[in-house]
Amino acid sequence: MSKVITSSHQSDWSGFEKAIFRIAFIYFILQAVPFDWKYYRNLFSINWLHLQFSDIFYISRYTPQIIGSHAASGWGLNTYIDWVVLLVLAGIGAVIWSFREQKTLDYDKLYYWLRVIVRYRLAIGIIAYGFIKFFPLQAPFPSISNLNTPYGYFTRWKIFSLSLGIVPTYESFLGLVEIVGGLLLLFRKTATIGALIIVVFLGNVFFSNLAYDGGEAIYALYLISLGLLLLSFDIIRLVNLIGFERPTQPNHFQPSLPKKWQPARLVLKSVFILFFVVIYGFKTYSAYHNDVYQFPKAAGLKDAAGFYNVSSFKLNKDTLAYSATDTSRWTNLVFEKWATISIAVNKPVKLDSALTEEVNYKDPERNYELAGSTGRQYYSYVVDSVNQVLKLQNKNSNYKNDQIILHYTQPDSTRFVLSGVEGKDSVYAVLDKIDKKYLLQEVAKKGRDKSIKL
Repeated sequence: MSKVITSSHQSDWSGFEKAIFRIAFIYFILQAVPFDWKYYRNLFSINWLHLQFSDIFYISRYTPQIIGSHAASGWGLNTYIDWVVLLVLAGIGAVIWSFREQKTLDYDKLYYWLRVIVRYRLAIGIIAYGFIKFFPLQAPFPSISNLNTPYGYFTRWKIFSLSLGIVPTYESFLGLVEIVGGLLLLFRKTATIGALIIVVFLGNVFFSNLAYDGGEAIYALYLISLGLLLLSFDIIRLVNLIGFERPTQPNHFQPSLPKKWQPARLVLKSVFILFFVVIYGFKTYSAYHNDVYQFPKAAGLKDAAGFYNVSSFKLNKDTLAYSATDTSRWTNLVFEKWATISIAVNKPVKLDSALTEEVNYKDPERNYELAGSTGRQYYSYVVDSVNQVLKLQNKNSNYKNDQIILHYTQPDSTRFVLSGVEGKDSVYAVLDKIDKKYLLQEVAKKGRDKSIKL
């Protein structure tokens, strides 16, 4: 018969169970509660009068970093080494605790409050990612450049991200699962169901990161560990009830809070839900409709967006015929709707990778379109419309000195002529726009049950 725990009765804990609990209690408190000074440094740097959804996202994604953060935002993720350090600290703390423990200490209450802290920490962590999937921001629909890049030029992680981006309704469904699981954690009676959903869901995320060389496998495993702690409370009873069909007593333990604390508890919970669910949800909704953070925000050259074949190309006044193996000749060029030009040229490219979820508001730092792919050179550009000049800057962080100055003319709506200087070489290119249709875009417009002509 399972033990019944009430607020007036403390269940029996063996010496071994207490020892394990002391370590687990300290370890998960260190993992869930921000004691890291860098967290508060970043927190106080937020402009609260102009709160962005990314501010709440990074608050929600906190992990203690003993070794130090390497993320440009300062809100990095911890590593397995950090886990080991925290576990050692928890072991030392548990030894000190065992020598200084009072006999009246109620382990059931401590266990309850540990689960409360972990529930809320896991809830905000999973909801933070849920909303950027529900409003498809995390994996946006591929750019024109991505649609014109051969499959073999993508890394495994970029293929995974693009595969998710082409099915926004499925991405939204995944986000909804995360949001629902997180909301269930906010209520004690549904916390176990929420933890079960999240552990199963994050198990897939963890293995996807491993299989596709993603950068958030450790963070996914961190959230899984929180979920497993919550599941451990009810798992024995569930196994007894469902697996062995044995009589099982429910948990009756509830903390004895003074009545004067009840209003404060309700206010705190309401504020928590308002900030991490309502406000954050509204902010991500607004970002989805106004600024997809993965792509630059600055508008590109007017009426230029599209795919262009380079029908004629001169390098230092020498005409270069089309060749799939030439390392100098441009083969095609893409003007994106935003201020990005990508040029297909057959020369090796050092990868610029983006394996963790980072929200950047400066266009030069938004590298999703080129991250994890080769075969094309990506340039941000500034338009001087008076002199008809494009000033290009390579977006790849490995080619910061790569700049091109091009003069442009547009004889008609389907042709651009570019001439200028690339490094020490003069270049001349005639671009002919191809009215190219993409199966993915046509399916998105007409639906999968309609006939489509390309």
